[in-house]
Order: sequence, then structure tokens, then C-alpha cells
Amino acid sequence: MKITFNSPVILTFSFLCAGVYLLNHPFGLAEDLFRLMPEWDFGSVKWYFRLFSNAFGHANSDHLMGNLAFILLLGPIVEEKYGAKNTAIMLFTTALVCSLIHLTYSNNSLLGASGIVFMLILLTSLVNFKQGEIPLTFILIVLVYIGKEIMGTFADDNISHTTHIVGGIVGASFGFMMNKRKAVKSKKPQSSVLDDL
Repeated sequence: MKITFNSPVILTFSFLCAGVYLLNHPFGLAEDLFRLMPEWDFGSVKWYFRLFSNAFGHANSDHLMGNLAFILLLGPIVEEKYGAKNTAIMLFTTALVCSLIHLTYSNNSLLGASGIVFMLILLTSLVNFKQGEIPLTFILIVLVYIGKEIMGTFADDNISHTTHIVGGIVGASFGFMMNKRKAVKSKKPQSSVLDDL
């Protein structure tokens, strides 16, 4: 028995989140680099960096552990299904889209990987997706998780429920798009030795 680095993208992302947290708590080092402030600053290089880096920052240990529990549980399933490169693209795309939507609709700062968590939740519910079918589990996940977040938008709890919803929408979009692409590829006739003669 040996320990394997079974999910390189998800594990690297998780270790970076933990490293950033240890860097910022209790020392407060580089905290401003991992928190997106509610402002549009196209002339700042740091601002562009924060559009992605805010996903690595977390407010406290409960925030970090809660997100990592879902990421480490669901992430390897996604990475095994879609590959490391696609998983990395989905992580960074989700972070960017969540940041831009948050800046559009909120006056609060943003940090944490919660949008990515919701992306993974919706994406995992579509792992067994088949063309022309919608899994009942996907519908129930949407009702439970996204429905809860929609209700949460009316609460004054300092949680970016909009980011959670956007992360879920991005995850569902990736799930349908990538599974549809895979289905199209599988329908293409494969050449055989007889075809080459």
C-alpha cells in the first residue's frame, strides 16, 4: 500500500488554499492579494490577479474546512471523468465568472472557493449524463442546493449566495457541454483495418 497523488489538480488547489490560509492567519501576510474588493480597477495588475486568487482565500477555518471537504470529496471524481487539463480550466473559469458577476451585483468583498464547490456539486450530478436524458439526481440537486441559495439571497448573512448560484450554473453548463461533446465523439465511426485497404 502506498499513498498516491491521485488527483493532481484538485490536490494542488486544496494545498494552495490551505497554504494561503496559513499565510494569512494569524500573520495577515498578503491577505489583500486573496480578497477581491468591490471595485473595477482595470489599470491594476493586482486586480486582475485577484479575479482568480480570491478563490484561494478564506475568512476562517470553518470556511476553509467546509469548502475543502466538498472539493476533496467531489473534485477527484470530476478530474477522473474529464481529465486534469479540463478540470483546471473549469476551476479558473468558475473563479473568473463568479468574480465578475459578484463585482456587478455586490458591494462586498469576495473570498473563498464556494463558487467552485457549487460548480463541482452540479458537475458531479451530471457524471452519468446520457444524451437526451436529464438525471433526476441533477434536478434534485438543483432544487436543494440552488433553491437554498436563492432563498439565502434575501438574508443579511454576509454570504455571497449569488456566487454560489453562478458557480452551480457554470458547473451545469460545463457538464452538459462536455458530455454532449463526448457523446458526439463516440458516435463518429472509427476506422478499421478494412477501411484503410
